[in-house]
Amino acid sequence: MDVDQAIVTECVRRALSEDLDSADADADADVTSRLAVPTGLVAEARIHCKARGVLAGLDCAAAAFRALDPRCRLELRRRDGDTVVPGDVVLAVAGRMRALLAAERTALNFLQRLSGVATVTAAFVTAVQGTGARILDTRKTTPGLRLLEKRAVRAGGGHSHRFGLFDQVLLKENHFACARPVDYADVVQRCVSAQAAPVVAEARNEVEAVAAVQGGAAIVLLDNFAPGPELRSAVAAVRAAAAARGRAVEVEASGGVRLDNVRAFADCGVDRISIGALTHSAPALDMSMLVEERR
Repeated sequence: MDVDQAIVTECVRRALSEDLDSADADADADVTSRLAVPTGLVAEARIHCKARGVLAGLDCAAAAFRALDPRCRLELRRRDGDTVVPGDVVLAVAGRMRALLAAERTALNFLQRLSGVATVTAAFVTAVQGTGARILDTRKTTPGLRLLEKRAVRAGGGHSHRFGLFDQVLLKENHFACARPVDYADVVQRCVSAQAAPVVAEARNEVEAVAAVQGGAAIVLLDNFAPGPELRSAVAAVRAAAAARGRAVEVEASGGVRLDNVRAFADCGVDRISIGALTHSAPALDMSMLVEERR
């Protein structure tokens, strides 16, 4: 799931093309700068933080400037995963002023969005510190940006769930409702025996959780359990059923997880907590860019 430079370049190219209505990454397509800024002007720009958070997406910002001015000089002053505070300069760049202005919004959009994801993730990771529970993302990502957003989760100290529909079996309520025959353990067993990837099975109650183990699931996803005795009991039942079969089964909690209750979920003994809000509801980390003419 590593993000190589070609993927970063393509995502940034699409964003620039959207902003400039130009497939050629032509800074002169910026009507305002073309009319207001002399063509030969050279400038220096710095992107600085206006809020505390965790940084992600620096290579995307750098790619935006390089796409519009390949000869620009870039200095990355922080790294993805770094904690930043208001006033910190994370990137400095020198080059054609028109190019810097045309790339500004795309660079900031990536940095602010991805740093927001990393910042929210880091808050959840901190909240469960010492419990042994891992914080995971989901597929609730911005279309076209999944690789970048999942990488931002990792920058914040989280872990990636499956990337897509192709790389893991995740049996959810609708699958069980439509499967034939409908026996819960049998559906799980058929998926386990038909392919090599670990099977994750969603369970709505303790009976289904034990059936998931009986069917051979590697991970039991306890969905929409409130933290408390019922969740603790289901976790214990999964552990006991797995031990009786001489194997380890991980337990995951999902649904209704918030920053103010994630510790309570972790204290119920789960191994994993998956949270869609890491990517679908993360607020952008506030940043801005200042440009000065070079003399």
